[in-house]
Amino acid sequence: MQFKGAFTALVTPFKDGKLDEEAYRELIEWQIEEGINGLVPCGTTGESATLSHEEHKQVIKICVEQAKGRVPVLAGAGSNSTSEAIDLTRYAKEAGADGALLITPYYNKPTPEGIVAHFKAIAKEVSIPMIVYNVPSRTSLNVLPPTVARLFKEIPEVVGIKEATGDLKQVSEVIEECGPEFIVLSGDDFTVLPLLSVGGHGVISVVSNIVPRKMSDLCKAVFQNDLETAQKLHQDMAPLCRAMFLETNPIPVKTALSLMGKIRLELRLPLVPLLAANEEKLRSILVSKQLISG
Repeated sequence: MQFKGAFTALVTPFKDGKLDEEAYRELIEWQIEEGINGLVPCGTTGESATLSHEEHKQVIKICVEQAKGRVPVLAGAGSNSTSEAIDLTRYAKEAGADGALLITPYYNKPTPEGIVAHFKAIAKEVSIPMIVYNVPSRTSLNVLPPTVARLFKEIPEVVGIKEATGDLKQVSEVIEECGPEFIVLSGDDFTVLPLLSVGGHGVISVVSNIVPRKMSDLCKAVFQNDLETAQKLHQDMAPLCRAMFLETNPIPVKTALSLMGKIRLELRLPLVPLLAANEEKLRSILVSKQLISG
């Protein structure tokens, strides 16, 4: 299975308002060296909402180039505008991405019929493996299991879903309705272990930006039926997972990476740096996990 294990939802490093290509390539290389199973450029963590179309395409292109086929690249290409999603998905395919991560249309709040029509329109124009991104906290829209099953049944390109509801009952129902061949990825670092235990296939992770090996090892342990190791890694990463959401993602994870010397800290408005008290909490947790010196 191509999309299995731990995929990092990569941050997008900036320098003086522009993409920091050198830092981005170095981050990708480090991720692969640390054993990550796949890469996701231009997701929420990559600040895709404030990237221009030109920047968005550049970020995908660089990620594919740097990965060099060593791990799959699942490119963020969704939009609340169907025509815009088609354009970005077409580019992702042309750039050599292995698949497209497509957020459900946000703000518009389409009906289930509209969701199906949206994905059918994209697939009609661009045939590439598609992972639906269901994140109600960002979109105000929850794609329920019957609709997910329709997407899988009616659109061959739809091969899986990134489930960021945190609702294991819903995840179980998706797996029940779609079967084991449908790829279900956690979109929530807190639920990776339980999601895998009910038949999920992996995670698109925020915390793996800073601990890629631990998250890939957790997935590997589950696949090898080593529950004890998986539980230990789950508990070990729990404080880091909480730290990544001290404030809105990706503010904490970019701060952590900057403290680790991987990128310089630069966010795009309307995102702003962590409050001082939260930065101190984050620093303390990173020290306790030996990711930075005290």
